[in-house]
Amino acid sequence: MKQASPISFPPFDFLQSLAASVQLPDWLVAELQNRVVLFANHVLMQEPQAQERLKHQCGKAMLVRWGSFDLRLAATPAGLLERSPVAAEPDLTITLVQTSPLLIAQSVLSGQKPEVSIQGDVQLAAEVAWLADNLRWDMEEDLSRFLGDAAAHTLVGQARSLAEAVRGFVARVMPAAPGAGDAPKAAP
Repeated sequence: MKQASPISFPPFDFLQSLAASVQLPDWLVAELQNRVVLFANHVLMQEPQAQERLKHQCGKAMLVRWGSFDLRLAATPAGLLERSPVAAEPDLTITLVQTSPLLIAQSVLSGQKPEVSIQGDVQLAAEVAWLADNLRWDMEEDLSRFLGDAAAHTLVGQARSLAEAVRGFVARVMPAAPGAGDAPKAAP
């Protein structure tokens, strides 16, 4: 069942229909997937404990699915990820339930994780869940290599302020995603 967008502002509707109708060329999809894997490995290399946990899952295949996009991954002996060319049944399938990029952005900006469906190897799923909960990109550290410590600290501080402003705007303007905020709030 396709869920209607809670956003009724015409430009958002247009962008959502445009995103749904655009078919990217295969070479571009492959390059985007390569960049996602490179970024994931960059973040993994900043956390030795994450690499150690992933080493134990060496050779296990994962399929990450979002709408019509599929990314097949496998854990390497080094505790990193690689694109898996194997078309066999994956050990773990992770599917983003929400296909609308705008609704996913709304949930992320409101501090929630996007809803996912997970099927397959329980141990691998537990490791992926641990990675999702504990890995964070240290953007300030990476920027400081190019800009210096002070400039990187200032830039990241400004980005955090902007993100908070966007979160506040999203909370005021757009209704909560269905299923979000169903729990009663405590009285002050």
